[in-house]
Amino acid sequence: MKHKLNRDQILIAGCGDVGSQLGLSLAAEGHQVFGLRRNINQLPPGIQGIAADLSQPDTLINLPQQLDTLFYVVAAGSRDESVYRKAYPDGLQNLLQALQQQGIHPRQLFFISSTAVYHQQNDEWVDERSATEPDNFSGRIMLEAEQIALHSGIPATIVRFSGIYGPGRNYMLTQISRGAGYPSAPPRYSNRIHRDDCVGVLKHLWQLSQQQPLEPVYLASDDQPAPLHEVGDWLAERLGVTITERSARRTIGSKRCSNALLKQSGYCFRYPNYRAGYPQLIDEFRS
Repeated sequence: MKHKLNRDQILIAGCGDVGSQLGLSLAAEGHQVFGLRRNINQLPPGIQGIAADLSQPDTLINLPQQLDTLFYVVAAGSRDESVYRKAYPDGLQNLLQALQQQGIHPRQLFFISSTAVYHQQNDEWVDERSATEPDNFSGRIMLEAEQIALHSGIPATIVRFSGIYGPGRNYMLTQISRGAGYPSAPPRYSNRIHRDDCVGVLKHLWQLSQQQPLEPVYLASDDQPAPLHEVGDWLAERLGVTITERSARRTIGSKRCSNALLKQSGYCFRYPNYRAGYPQLIDEFRS
């Protein structure tokens, strides 16, 4: 049972799309939510802005003194290795040092990671116990940041999201609408999670953390890994377009992500597969 009834102070570092939706949900329940980002003008009403740059330690001032929970939900914004390093291990380390210097001790830290940490590419199932030996810089840097979080001295949980889709993320819909699909051989499994389920997962784990210790890592992906060509062909049918070309772009690797641990914790997916998650996005894409 939760030991206090007063509202929590929650800091969302890198408060972009997922962070803002999470913040709005928590603020609606009466909690005090702070959003840290370079441009706070883009924060929705209800989230108190902290204008700061995680790569610039001297900007990390005026942090909430009675901080209960820290969500680190940063997006690198570029596929450049130096940008990744600034966003994840360096940025997290800078923020943790700032909290320590200011005598702020959060109860719980959530670090949002990625399934890029997995190297498997032969259709294997992966879960939280699977080996992580990525041969790409993004996976290696993300693993480094995960370790910083887990050894921060703050109870920490890593949440590894698979490919996020949802409002404003129209890459696949745009490609399919142009008739550009994916080859059926060899089949390349893809894994995804709807933006709203990203928010739901984080809120669920936050609520659970107030009742019991969490696992160190949760893999967050929907119920149904699916071959890319299957998803693309289904979207083409719904969009009423004919696939005129099939290329293997952006299809590195092929693995299947298991969400069994997350579901055992009590989370129920709003969009358990792409067939549930895409119809509304298709309607919005067409309008």
